[in-house]
Amino acid sequence: MDPYRTSGDNAFDFQRHFGELIRWVLPIFVLVTVAGFLAYLWFAPPPEESAVGGVDAPPARVGLLPVEQSDSETDSDALAFDPAFVTLRPLELAKAPVSPRFDAPMGSPLGALTYNAQPFLTTRHLGDDLNGIGGWDSDLGDAVHAAGDGEVVYAGWPSDGWGNVVMILHRPTGKPEVITFYGHLDTVTVPVGAVVRRGDRIGTVGKADGRYLAHLHFEVRPAASLSPGPGYGDSALGRFAGEPFIARYRGAPTDQQNAALGGAFSSGPNAATKSDSPSLQIETQTESEGEKP
Repeated sequence: MDPYRTSGDNAFDFQRHFGELIRWVLPIFVLVTVAGFLAYLWFAPPPEESAVGGVDAPPARVGLLPVEQSDSETDSDALAFDPAFVTLRPLELAKAPVSPRFDAPMGSPLGALTYNAQPFLTTRHLGDDLNGIGGWDSDLGDAVHAAGDGEVVYAGWPSDGWGNVVMILHRPTGKPEVITFYGHLDTVTVPVGAVVRRGDRIGTVGKADGRYLAHLHFEVRPAASLSPGPGYGDSALGRFAGEPFIARYRGAPTDQQNAALGGAFSSGPNAATKSDSPSLQIETQTESEGEKP
């Protein structure tokens, strides 16, 4: 035994060992961390671009208007579609298909096997909620038809509250253009720009991703904006009651299911006459009545 060694020399020098650990291990840890971060930046996939603009735009399901292809990315970004700021141009209105007759969008052309669960302006509702007579979800997946001849000007998912929506532009014979609106669809079977005939299938009854019982939210609007807007409001917001509009401008006798194309002004033994069909004069709507007269 060394006579000059004391018992304190055998104690563990924590401060000295910890200092050596910091001096050797910490730089290695920092180098490994930085190398891993750089490798992630190098090999990470690029961010996905949204359908409505550049990489900074939030993901969204929206309807898109057909636009001309451009080689310039800047021009393409400038054409990003927001329905809240889109109005139909006079040329588009002038080119809209003539709609001499309108039929119910669900059930038979006269709306048989359906009922209106929430009519226009009932509890501030800005449309007609059409249901199958079985109630509940019995009409889920049932066909939804174009109410008249027209052009699809919107087809997409504007918001979770609306679900899938189709909007069709119509031009009643010699009268102001209108848009028919079909909301909460389960599926959409027509693209934007498609020309449809009265009775063509445009989609199926849905629930807006399970938010409601299955039904069709149906509206008739002036051909002004493509913004879906709210489904409820304190005023009519210029919209028309769908069922009375179709009844007034149907262009065929009330007992006639399938008139020849051309409606009130077609020729032939099955054609409706002017005396059979109501006047096509579209008058100013008052909000108290909530419909076109």
